[in-house]
Amino acid sequence: MKSSVVEYIKSGKIYLGIEVGSTRIKASLIDTFGTPIANGGFSWENRFENGYWTYPLEEVRRGLRECYRSLSENVREIYGVPLTSIGAIGISGMMHGYLAFDAEDNLLVPFRTWRNTTCAAASRELTELFNIHIPQRWSVAHLYQAILNGEEHVSRVSLVTTVAGYLHFLLTGRREVGLGEASGMFPVKDGAFDPEMIERFNKRAAEKGVALDIGRIFPTVRCAGETGAYLTEEGAHFLDPTGNLRAGIPLCPPEGDAGTGMVATNSVLPRTGNVSAGTSIFSMLVLEKPLSRVYEEIDIVTTPDGAPVAMVHCNNCCSELDTYVKLFLEFSSLMGTEADRSEVYRRLYEHAMTGEADCGGVTAYNYLSGEHIVGVEKGVPMCFRTSDSRMTLANFMRAQLYTSMATLKSGMDILFEREQVNAKVFLAHGGLFKVKGVAQQILADALHTPVAVMKTAGEGGAWGMALLASYMINGKDATLGEWLGDSVFGSMKAECISPDEEGMRGFNEYFKRFEKGLEGVRRLEEIIC
Repeated sequence: MKSSVVEYIKSGKIYLGIEVGSTRIKASLIDTFGTPIANGGFSWENRFENGYWTYPLEEVRRGLRECYRSLSENVREIYGVPLTSIGAIGISGMMHGYLAFDAEDNLLVPFRTWRNTTCAAASRELTELFNIHIPQRWSVAHLYQAILNGEEHVSRVSLVTTVAGYLHFLLTGRREVGLGEASGMFPVKDGAFDPEMIERFNKRAAEKGVALDIGRIFPTVRCAGETGAYLTEEGAHFLDPTGNLRAGIPLCPPEGDAGTGMVATNSVLPRTGNVSAGTSIFSMLVLEKPLSRVYEEIDIVTTPDGAPVAMVHCNNCCSELDTYVKLFLEFSSLMGTEADRSEVYRRLYEHAMTGEADCGGVTAYNYLSGEHIVGVEKGVPMCFRTSDSRMTLANFMRAQLYTSMATLKSGMDILFEREQVNAKVFLAHGGLFKVKGVAQQILADALHTPVAVMKTAGEGGAWGMALLASYMINGKDATLGEWLGDSVFGSMKAECISPDEEGMRGFNEYFKRFEKGLEGVRRLEEIIC
């Protein structure tokens, strides 16, 4: 097995996906069968500076290089050969956000990420203008909010892109994004930014005294499987300063983490759905027909090959959970014991399942940042319990797991109850599901729908991006859904968990308290923020 992989590496019959996530940049190298053969990573954290969640652009660049270096070392350590040629590369990243450059490619304002909830006015106006829900996260909302704010830099904008689009440009010199990524920047139609919506936006901007043409400053849109981008000499040297990596490697269209999540869970055909859970949590459900109306809680985006998708996106998921795990690790150290982080996660998660199904009256909110679905602007994490509650460690941790999915349920209930949209099963992936069976069972109980996890669930979006790179080379005349079903997931098994009656009852009771307590979160936010 190892010798055959070495031959793949030497011949370049391997495919690389790199995903720039919120807390980690990951690289996944796969063979022609989609099997992961090596990985790399780089950890980082966003910063809250001058009213915005951001990452310094230099750290974005350094993170990509460090991630690739880590991958190269992993390949050499396991297989004893250098990485010189790759069949194809794909870059993915956090969707949405605002990276604005002038004509000389100078960054005009610090990177404004998807996590910001500073574009409420823009979201309202653009939703009315387009008759399509435009979330605060979308690139066009950030741009229009800058216009409303009268920000000086707007008149000098020459390019607006995403973090994946930016890194793809660094490596190839081409200003383009994949179709799924594009659908989180601006409304799309027939594989491109909607020309009617472009005209409406340009006219509205002109009314505000700003001459802008979305068609010129936004990247070109590419569908999954399209070719044309190649690693330049400068890009190869940037990614691998050692000089081992050769220029000329094809790059597939860069995608967002929502698109790579759909690919990584084989959820690109109608009535397939997935849930991705890490720093944020979001569900994607591929639609058979348009929704009956516009909902503020639901975004309409697309798969990487253009199928319409209902997306429920929540800004907060695991960050508050991670904070409590760090607290227990600190306590462990204080007691003279150096506990293993992964083991602490496992024990706490599994212990949570011994708690009461409704968390014994304990209710938590994980809002480290704003949450538009429930009208929370800036975010205040908090926990409350009733006077007759039972505050045990199991109930407390179960409440922390429940709150990571409670806001998602708010949006999903609209699809289930008002639109009668459903999925046979949701495929789950991301850090929340690493402890076997725990978050998977809770999600099934929350959504009243079976939830499956594949053995590749921990590989995440980097693996999905590597698959898109492979599809560009090996997909031939097959659609993305056909190729994934036949060539990647045909023999792959998933462990499926069905909702539990007691679990559903308990989550519903918890959710009633959660909804009632939201007014307290909003009031606290008014008082201290």
